[in-house]
Amino acid sequence: MPNALTSRVALVTGASSGIGHSIAVALAAAGAHVIVGARREDRLTDLVKQIQSQGGNARSVALDVTKRDQIAGLMQQIGREEDRLDILINNAGVMLLSPVAEADPGEWQQMLEVNLLGLMNACQLALPLLKRSVGHIVNVSSVAGRVANPSAGGYAASKFGVVAFSESLRREVYQSGIRVTVIEPGMVATELGQHMGNEALRRGLEQRRGTIEPMLPEDIAAAVLYAVSQPPRVNVNEILIRPTAQER
Repeated sequence: MPNALTSRVALVTGASSGIGHSIAVALAAAGAHVIVGARREDRLTDLVKQIQSQGGNARSVALDVTKRDQIAGLMQQIGREEDRLDILINNAGVMLLSPVAEADPGEWQQMLEVNLLGLMNACQLALPLLKRSVGHIVNVSSVAGRVANPSAGGYAASKFGVVAFSESLRREVYQSGIRVTVIEPGMVATELGQHMGNEALRRGLEQRRGTIEPMLPEDIAAAVLYAVSQPPRVNVNEILIRPTAQER
């Protein structure tokens, strides 16, 4: 969809790799001015160079979504420099799987802070800017936000929370013209899960990925681009998207 988003201002969190990286590239290719945020600044620098080499418009900001003050500062900066925010993509996330009996409570807290609370803070703090442009929020959840599998209790809790929060938010802001979309990917070929402390589950995840053809980050970016490119009268509320060979 070339130039479908010309002059739109978009913020993508968790943009240093995987799905966030691909979403940023897709939005820029469609004409948006993209602000990419993550903790790994070196990767963001490379992403901005890639987008600019392809004729797109992008800049990077160091952002830890677990720090509300950093999110607030970024929104203030966007307000000063852009005076609006058209598209907010909440993509930052971590997946640390473990059976409940063996789980590290610190990992539960990390997933809730990154996957859910960071997203909630970003939505709240972005609302004044989004209302200026009748904006669009896209929250990246997961199939785990619909199906709670064994050894994924903490992760599923965070992603079920994303779905619930997003629907509540949609019902609060729809009369202002703001749209809210939840993207729920199944297995995607990304770094997600590589940092799990439970070695057996990490190996099992890698083996499972070898039995089916996972989606690519570009596939999820295409779904996001579809949602945000719809006319203002259309709000794509949810997109549940799995690899063809994924059963659950």
